[in-house]
Amino acid sequence: MEQLDTIITQIGQSPWANSYWFARMLINSDKYGAVGKDTNLLENMIGNVEPIIIDQAFDESTQLSLIYQQIDSLLHQRFVNAKTKQQQIQLFYKDLVEKLRTIQDVTVFLMTIKLIVIPINSAMQSVPSNDRKFTEAAARQYLEIHGNAGLATVINMWDDLGVNGSLTAERAIITSAFSKIRYSMPKLNDLDENLLLTAFMQEFERRVAQKRKSRAGGSLEDVTSFIFHHYNIQATHAPEHFQADIEVDKWIRTKDNWYIGISCKRTLRERWKQVSSASSEILSKFKIKQVWHVITFDEDLSDDKITLLGSQRHIFYLPDQSRKYQHFSQHMGMKAYVRPMSSFVEDIRQAQRFG
Repeated sequence: MEQLDTIITQIGQSPWANSYWFARMLINSDKYGAVGKDTNLLENMIGNVEPIIIDQAFDESTQLSLIYQQIDSLLHQRFVNAKTKQQQIQLFYKDLVEKLRTIQDVTVFLMTIKLIVIPINSAMQSVPSNDRKFTEAAARQYLEIHGNAGLATVINMWDDLGVNGSLTAERAIITSAFSKIRYSMPKLNDLDENLLLTAFMQEFERRVAQKRKSRAGGSLEDVTSFIFHHYNIQATHAPEHFQADIEVDKWIRTKDNWYIGISCKRTLRERWKQVSSASSEILSKFKIKQVWHVITFDEDLSDDKITLLGSQRHIFYLPDQSRKYQHFSQHMGMKAYVRPMSSFVEDIRQAQRFG
C-alpha cells in the first residue's frame, strides 16, 4: 500500500499524467462534444500551435495567450454551425485552458494528440464493425454437414468465431499502432514514458470496447439473417403501424396472413419485462400470431418468465440438449411454450405453408 501511495504521488507530480485526461477530454462526447474525433481539426491545432512553442521571440505568458487564441479560433471555425454543440465546445475550451498553464502542459497536449488520439482515430477505422466475415464460411459448412440439428451449434459457433476473429484483428491493429507510437515518442524518463504509453492503451481499450458492444448486439441478428438466407426463408416488414414494445430481428408472414416475430438473443434477461408488456390483445390487434425467441444461453429463464410470456403467445426455441429445455419440455404447464432449436427452420416453413 505504501508503494502504491508513492507511485500515485509520483504520477501526480508529472505533467505527462495529463496525457490520459487530455485524451478523455478530446473524445468525451457527452460533456465536450467529442472534439477529438475530428482528425483534421486536431492536425490544424498541431500546425497552428507548434510554431508558437518553437518561436523564442515571446515569453511564456505571451506564448500561452497566443496558443489560447489559436485553439479558440479553430474551435469557433469548426463548430460555428453546430448549434447543439455550442455549450459543450465552450466548456471544452474553458476546461482545456485551465489545464494548459505552462508550455510543458501544451507540449503534453500536442503529444497526446499526435501519439494517442490521432493514432486511435486511425486504428478505429480498421477495427471490425461486425463479426460476419469471420463466421459465414464455417457456419455454412457446418449446416451443410449437420443440417437443422446443427442450428444451436452454429449460433454459438457464430459468436465464438466472430469474437475470436475480431479480437485477433484488434490485437494486430493495436500492436501495429503501439509500435509506431514507441518509435515516435520523445525522449522521456521511464515514468513519463509509461504514463504516455498506458494512456494510449487505456483509451484504445475503452473505445474498442464500445465497438465490441455494438458487434455483440448485432451478432445474433447477423446469424438470423444468415440462417434465413441459407434456408431460403422469406422475411417481411413488421405489421403496419405496429408500435408495441417488442424488439424482433425478423418478421415472417404465415399462410393465413398473420405474422410471427423472430427474436434472436443470447438471453432474455435484459428485456423480458419490456417483452411482457405486449399482451395477447395487442398481438391480436396487429394480426401477430406469436413471437418466437431463439435463446442460446437459457439459464436465466425461470418458470415465471416462461409461464407469463408463454401465456401471451411467446414461444422459446432452446438448445435441444440444454438442461432448461429438458425441464420445461417435461412440465405439463410449460411444455407448450418451448421447442427444440433443431425444429426452428421446419416450424417456420410449416407456418409459411399452412399458417
